[in-house]
Amino acid sequence: MNSITDQIRLALHHIWHNRWLALGTAWGICLAGWLVVSMVPNRYESKARIFVQLQSLLPDKIGMDDQQRQQGVDRVRDTLTSTVSLKKVVLGTSLKNTVSSDQDVLDAVDALRKTIKVDEKQDNLFEITATSARSGYSDAGNARLSTEIVQKLINLFEEENLSGNRTETGESLRFLDNQIDERGKALQAADQKRAEFEQKYLGVLPGSGSLEQRVAMAQQELEQVNGDYASAQSGLSALNGQLAGTPATVTTPGSSYYVPGAAGGGAGPAHAQVAQIEGQIAAGHARGWTDNYPDMASLRGQLAAARAAAAHEPAAAAGSAGGMHNAPGVTTANPTYAALISQRAEKQAAFASASARRSQLMEMIAQAQAVQTSQPGVAAQQAQLNRDYDVEKAEYDKLLQNREEIRLRGQIQDQTSAVKFRVIDPPALPHDPTAPNRPMLLAAVLLVGILGGLGAAYARSRVVTTYPSLAHLAKASGLPVIGAISRVTTVEQRAQDQKYLKYFQAGTAALGGVFVLLLLLEFIERSMVA
Repeated sequence: MNSITDQIRLALHHIWHNRWLALGTAWGICLAGWLVVSMVPNRYESKARIFVQLQSLLPDKIGMDDQQRQQGVDRVRDTLTSTVSLKKVVLGTSLKNTVSSDQDVLDAVDALRKTIKVDEKQDNLFEITATSARSGYSDAGNARLSTEIVQKLINLFEEENLSGNRTETGESLRFLDNQIDERGKALQAADQKRAEFEQKYLGVLPGSGSLEQRVAMAQQELEQVNGDYASAQSGLSALNGQLAGTPATVTTPGSSYYVPGAAGGGAGPAHAQVAQIEGQIAAGHARGWTDNYPDMASLRGQLAAARAAAAHEPAAAAGSAGGMHNAPGVTTANPTYAALISQRAEKQAAFASASARRSQLMEMIAQAQAVQTSQPGVAAQQAQLNRDYDVEKAEYDKLLQNREEIRLRGQIQDQTSAVKFRVIDPPALPHDPTAPNRPMLLAAVLLVGILGGLGAAYARSRVVTTYPSLAHLAKASGLPVIGAISRVTTVEQRAQDQKYLKYFQAGTAALGGVFVLLLLLEFIERSMVA
């Protein structure tokens, strides 16, 4: 224990012996350190917290789910730190006074990007932080600048979400309109090609679809028309038979009387039927029917049979020298015959219609089958045209649907913003710097200066060999020390020593005073920020 105490006392003796070196070294270290600390500007930090709520009246209808809305916020957050946004910050704050060229703006943007943070603390809560520690600004200037930067970022956030989405919607609508116009022209061209193809190859085939499908539909319709044709033909033949045996007029008989030498007679029913059939044949010629027409061929057969029957019928019945005769009666139209004529006209119209449609279908089917035989690639060409049309139509309809959805989204955004937010903690003017901790740095420099001075004094004592006591001299030399001569000081020397001691004390006190003065200046400068 005594050894340690002796060592401490010995070190203090050496330091005191070199006290002027210790004081000078402390002053040099402190002045240099304090100068460096004074050159470091105070860094002021401003923060703001905003609550962001994404909402949509019809999220399922306009394609905006929760993940997409969150991605929208992330995109806005990243956009705030983009070069375009930071240029707006530079030119919208007092930083514009520090730039004079485009390169200065870019340099300011690079420096500003390092001092801005946009963090998501929790769901829908964001914190915007900006720091300012510019050497050309005072503490009050840096504090105001950090607040301006945060406020400008909040304004940009609002502009991005309130007007940016509407701008994006307008651009999307313009893009879709252009695409719809182009796709509409392509769809019209595809439809025109398909129409020209159908006009060239399909003619008037019924239905829609491919050539094979239309031919099959025409054949089905032909089967139905053939049934109608056969039914109309049989009904017309039956009516013609009824008309042949039905007189056109009826006569009410008068009184009978005898005329000597008179003869009576007339044409039989076979001759009347021949005349009627010939009238029907003449009516068919009037319609434009040829002799090969099925109805005309049928009438020709009926006419031959009627003429054969009329050839065996007596032309007239002979009478005697006298005979009984009826008095003239009243002749009227036969209502049954008139009804049969009306029915025959209806049957003839139905038969003519079925016959015309039958001939038309047979001709169209024959033409279509001829096309299939002579040009086997027509079906493939039609299929390709139909596919092209279907593709263009599907794309066109999809673009129309997308445009309506985006227009609906734009209408909703006009009435309610897709992103709503409110400022929880507005950016406030900071009063205290976040860095550096200048009082602590000043105190640290003072401590380093004192330790440096003590170290320098002790190191010099180790270089210059002196012995503070007889024991140290004897121990170092290994020889017995007979005695020591004390220093004899005069009155003048003692006065001078007292004066130097006062100088040393004043120098030491001045070092502490400078430290206290620097602390006062620091707190005064901080108070000026408020």
